[in-house]
Amino acid sequence: MKNIVILISGGGSNMAAIVRTAQAQNWVKQFNAHISAVISNKADAKGLVFAKEQGIATAVVDHKAFADQPQPREAFDAALMAEIDKHQPYLVVLAGFMRILTPGFVAHYEGRLINIHPSLLPAFTGLNTHARAIEAGCKFAGATVHRVTAELDHGPILAQAIVPVLPDDTADSLAARVLTQEHLIYPKVVAELVSSTC
Repeated sequence: MKNIVILISGGGSNMAAIVRTAQAQNWVKQFNAHISAVISNKADAKGLVFAKEQGIATAVVDHKAFADQPQPREAFDAALMAEIDKHQPYLVVLAGFMRILTPGFVAHYEGRLINIHPSLLPAFTGLNTHARAIEAGCKFAGATVHRVTAELDHGPILAQAIVPVLPDDTADSLAARVLTQEHLIYPKVVAELVSSTC
């Protein structure tokens, strides 16, 4: 079985889109793949409630619990890896996981770690992507699914969705339209990756 582990920090709408697609397309039967766990760095992440309702195993590894460690990021990532590795992941999916991961973590899951970013990479890495796209006068924005490397919001691009920037767009209105596209392309990419060697 190809186990998929999804990491979230909040509402988990991309995670939910992937879960619903996996159910609708019966990935277990079609690809011998299933979502084995949803893990968050925040105990109050609303996405955990959805995952539990779907019968998916959940766990919390709170990054704040490592704040007094000599190397808090490394300590947190080590604990997170231990939790993920319980599920022997074929694929680790970052779905709104708001942590910058250490090079050691990225190397541990090399070739198995993907992310979605709300811009047309390589443009607008980091935060506040929609406001920055509007301020820059961009005619188009969008989202990118990419493999994760040690460099933030870089790595080979797996898919992109393009959304026009409208004259009266705000960061929020643009974000909402981009998110709709994220919910389409992210499950599609995950399905392609788990189907590639079925």
